[in-house]
Amino acid sequence: MTGEPGPAAAGVPEIIRAGTRLRPVPLVPEIRLWQASEPIDLWQRTEDAAGQAAGGPVQAAGSPGRAAGGPGPAGLDPPFWAFAWAGGQALARYLLDHPQTVRGRRVIDMASGSGLVAIAAARAGAAAVTGYDIDPLAAAAIAVNAAANGVTVTAVCADVLDGDGIPAPGADVVLVADAFYQRDLAARVLRFLDRVHAAGAGVLAGDFGRTYLPRARLVPVASYDVPGLRAVEDTDVKRTTVWTLAG
Repeated sequence: MTGEPGPAAAGVPEIIRAGTRLRPVPLVPEIRLWQASEPIDLWQRTEDAAGQAAGGPVQAAGSPGRAAGGPGPAGLDPPFWAFAWAGGQALARYLLDHPQTVRGRRVIDMASGSGLVAIAAARAGAAAVTGYDIDPLAAAAIAVNAAANGVTVTAVCADVLDGDGIPAPGADVVLVADAFYQRDLAARVLRFLDRVHAAGAGVLAGDFGRTYLPRARLVPVASYDVPGLRAVEDTDVKRTTVWTLAG
């Protein structure tokens, strides 16, 4: 529960505010995000809202769609945008600790989710930051989280992985975190990173070693113990690495 909305909640969509609370990120306390404490409850809230808006019923928690990790019965993706995932926290920490990585540069953050990494890039002095996500709720979350942190991030709801080049208006640095959890998605992300790297963009990825992480193509640059993950991972602390693309 979020309690009574205060000034910080002004302008936050109800579907986000109802299931989250504005609070610091464990490894990056300089940044605050609208975060949920429990994923299934929030997923149920968002699907209930979508079902009511559409005039239709919504299945209860525990349905096969949830167990499979795919879209739920109301057609909504899991609320990835409501959590500060391990890779995002590590990559955000790295950017704040090494602001020269993005300072004065055009940055895009792929599969941006909450916008944590994009916000860190903006705080580190990036000239322009765009966060891309295919979930419209994530795009809304990116916008309100950026506002809560006093930075400008352009939030775009779009799938740009299979395009021919870097999305307009281009980028000097491409960031991605926690995107290697499905085989097909991981392959698409890697192809995209190869493409933008060939076009001259720097690449940084945050991941603790998920199943489809292409380790042979990556070089580690820093590692962090990311705390506070019990609600979304199999342990409370994950040793998480920031990687760059080899070659």
